[in-house]
Amino acid sequence: MYISLQPWKPDQVELLTGYFNNINIWNNLRDYVPHPYSEADAEKFISDQMEIFPTQNFAIVNEDQIVGGIGITLQEDVYKMNVELGYWVAEPFWGMGIASVAVGLMTEYVFSTFAINRIVAEVFETNKASMRVLEKNGFYLECVRRKGILKNERLADDYVWVKQKVY
Repeated sequence: MYISLQPWKPDQVELLTGYFNNINIWNNLRDYVPHPYSEADAEKFISDQMEIFPTQNFAIVNEDQIVGGIGITLQEDVYKMNVELGYWVAEPFWGMGIASVAVGLMTEYVFSTFAINRIVAEVFETNKASMRVLEKNGFYLECVRRKGILKNERLADDYVWVKQKVY
């Protein structure tokens, strides 16, 4: 297994569309990601990402195969020293340690590229595997927002994980 992060490219629209139409992936994503996810949605996402420098969203690649995605959202105002991290791995590749490696790579990239102090990742209560990925990468559980999210018409806890830059 050789994991790398690569910017999204226009020829990856169909692949991204297929992955995001998996309900098991979507169940762990924010609702701003449409479901069903159309090729037009993927085209817009990839096109928008190609305009951002430095890159904030990457495809996760194992050898030469795209197996997921990872990215950050820069925060604003008094939170400008934070970024929010999000990632997903396509279901056929779950349990292989791919997310752990990708989060490690992204963490290094973010702290060396952006003038920030903290990386924050929010995880839905049912996604224990994602919590383990963050823990393996030195994130700590900062808080649990009890019944803090509404996903699929169900209130659920939101686990907030943080990694601070070491100076």
